[in-house]
Amino acid sequence: MDIIRTRALRGPNLWSRHTCIELVVSCSAAEQAVEQIPGFEPRLRALFPTIGELHPVVLGQPLAAAHVLENAAVALQAQAGCEVIFGRTTRAREEGIFLVAVQYTEEAVGRRAVEMATQLLAAALDPRGSGSFDSAAAIAELRELDEDERLGPSTGSIVDAAVARGIPYRRLTTGSLVQFGWGVRQRRIQAAEVDATSGIAESIAQDKELTKQLLHSAGVPVPLGRPVSSVDDGWAAALEIGLPVVAKPQDGNQGKGVTVNIATREQFEAAYASAAHYGEVMVEKFLPGFDYRLLVVGDRLIAAARRDPPQVIGDGHSTVRQLVDVVNQDPRRGEGHATSLTKIRLDDIALGRLEAQGLTPESVPALGQRVVLRNNANLSTGGTATDVTDTVHPEIAARAVDAAQMVGLHICGVDMVCENVIRPLEEQHGGIVEVNAAPGLRMHISPSFGRGRPVGEAIVDQLYADGDDGRVPVIAVTGTNGKTTTTRLINHLLAASGMVTGMTNTDGVYVNGRQTDSGDCSGPKSARNVLLHPEVEAAVFEVARGGVLREGLGFDRCTVAVVTNVGSGDHLGMNYIHTVEDLAAVKRVIVRNVAPTGWGVLNAADPQVAAMAGACPGHVIYFAADRQHPVMATHRAQGKRTVYVDRDTLIAAEGAWRERVALRDVPITRGGTLPFQVENVMAAVAAAWAVGLDWDTIRRGLASFKNDAAGVPGRFNVMDYKGATVIADYGHNTDAMKALVAAIETLPAKRRSVVISGAGDRRDEDIRDQTAILGEAFDDVILYQDAAQRGRADGEVIALLRQGLQGARRTAHVEEIRGEFLAIDAALERLAPGDLSLILVDQVEEALAHLAQRIAEAD
Repeated sequence: MDIIRTRALRGPNLWSRHTCIELVVSCSAAEQAVEQIPGFEPRLRALFPTIGELHPVVLGQPLAAAHVLENAAVALQAQAGCEVIFGRTTRAREEGIFLVAVQYTEEAVGRRAVEMATQLLAAALDPRGSGSFDSAAAIAELRELDEDERLGPSTGSIVDAAVARGIPYRRLTTGSLVQFGWGVRQRRIQAAEVDATSGIAESIAQDKELTKQLLHSAGVPVPLGRPVSSVDDGWAAALEIGLPVVAKPQDGNQGKGVTVNIATREQFEAAYASAAHYGEVMVEKFLPGFDYRLLVVGDRLIAAARRDPPQVIGDGHSTVRQLVDVVNQDPRRGEGHATSLTKIRLDDIALGRLEAQGLTPESVPALGQRVVLRNNANLSTGGTATDVTDTVHPEIAARAVDAAQMVGLHICGVDMVCENVIRPLEEQHGGIVEVNAAPGLRMHISPSFGRGRPVGEAIVDQLYADGDDGRVPVIAVTGTNGKTTTTRLINHLLAASGMVTGMTNTDGVYVNGRQTDSGDCSGPKSARNVLLHPEVEAAVFEVARGGVLREGLGFDRCTVAVVTNVGSGDHLGMNYIHTVEDLAAVKRVIVRNVAPTGWGVLNAADPQVAAMAGACPGHVIYFAADRQHPVMATHRAQGKRTVYVDRDTLIAAEGAWRERVALRDVPITRGGTLPFQVENVMAAVAAAWAVGLDWDTIRRGLASFKNDAAGVPGRFNVMDYKGATVIADYGHNTDAMKALVAAIETLPAKRRSVVISGAGDRRDEDIRDQTAILGEAFDDVILYQDAAQRGRADGEVIALLRQGLQGARRTAHVEEIRGEFLAIDAALERLAPGDLSLILVDQVEEALAHLAQRIAEAD
């Protein structure tokens, strides 16, 4: 078995809505039916006993090694704790080739699981039985990798809450910086801190003395204290305040360097050294009681927990070390912050705390004896948390909110020391000892005792009002021909409504009419970049076949999916796409990922496209010039939306309602005489209708859209050259040739010529068919070779184009010219007034600039 190619599909894709690792796998004849390999399954199950059930027949085909690879990769991840359920294996047309898709939650984990599954298969396929694979070690490695890669519990809880509300998210770093929403409606968090929180508020929270001064001025109870500069100064402060005291870093977090209940000079010196390791030291009055953490979000107390320091209870025969080992066996305890609890560590601080109790790690505490291993109660040092949210006195809740708002924190962890939370602080001489930005949430999500609180939901509610999903309208456009023009026209209509738009297509990326990137930008990366832009109010994406196959979609779902057509001569034979049905399945991906309240805009006259309606989770608008087409007639009879043409008028219909647009007022259609442009306009109008644009705006936008090199470069750009008509177009497949010929036959001309090259990555028959079509409509043909031959030998494409012209009834003259610009110049030189020349450009931007220069020179 050989893995030919591995890809990470990072968005909805041909196989699933799930993110997937896609593999192209080559299997030998024997590996295509592993049930017939002696001893294979016993060896496999000996190496990985928990792989699960293997069916001897999959979709009528015998079980192949590729199927087992899929099963193993999914099982390894699932048993490592990853939430994966999907895998699929399909036989390609090529002998022994399989396409395998395996779901992943973290890409690095998915890739590693595939590597491990490959190693497992190699060992199981070894007939000598000498292969080895440690499934327990593999699962443990994947679990550890997943903990390193995935979001921590605090950030993860917020993301889960956002996903439950349908809010899209994107992880911006390998850490905890996450963007919610798209474009102008985006918000960002980092751990439990929101983008609206100022750096000043965070700085105040880190300055313990300043925080205490501000809280005191607001009437919030706080312990007395001050920053100190040395051990002597600190001890003097302790005596001024009155023992016992607390020593802690003035700028600290997670309880690092904090020592409480200090009563002697010796204890203070050790505590000072611990705190000084993290910066300037603060000494303040020790408040007796329990340590409470109150979580404030906005202007509400969301959760409260009592935190207890790490401790063990003696059983009369186990040592402290043994008792700690038993506690650490709790599956909720891990090494870092990925689990709800942290393992207790017998470090220097714990040893010092034991010594203060007259104990060592090897001591055997009496039955029931409580052994405290740290003074602070932070979960990050092994402490536990008990939920007390329902018992918090309203006055205490109000004090916590006051503290958060005084500092300026939108999400705030308020540390409070008091005997209990059922009475006001003033009645029990309690106080707020610290205010924390970006507080940890896991003690509230999964407390050691008591029920968890929906803190993630509360934070998302702080970011987005009820019913707001953080999305901007996303219109995705695909098809074989017309998608770039349709994309640009939809974008123009949205812009005409006053929206700031982001657009991607094969010419570049555009935001608010300004080009921000160039080249073919019809893939998912460009779409994601547009959705990151903070000014974008609506996005229009051209979605090319290649990007979907390479990486999936750049968004989780769209408001409108437009499919113009599916042609038979475009990219077949590439990437295991051999038939029109295969190509339609790729184009259908955007339709499958329409929002439930969204729309699919489908060409009713194209059987492959019309059939996509069944895959659309939302509503469907059909368009076709012929309103009597059976698909259109049925849809219209059901009172559903259609767009069609009646003589010289475009009509949008729903039930008995009609809206009319005169085609004479739509310049791109040349008064309705260009059929393929009429189709593009119908698709664009349907999309604009779907997103709710008013009809006056649609009419105004259609009237102002120019089909020139500036508006739609390389898409039927009509120019005048010394009284002759020159048309520049980027058509490069047989369906485009047919549409161009139909359009040009509506234009008068004494003599017609065409300049054409061919893309080398098409099938031989597709290249020949292009000139076979043109040979019936043009008197003269000038052939040139593309700048990039895409794997073809020099002159090979030209030879195929010539073959297509053999037997052409109309073409009388064929000429080969080396170089696109020389070919353009040759065509222009031969034009006489009243002639027409179609120039099929390769380097669109450069060729249009060259034409503009020649026309300017002629003028």
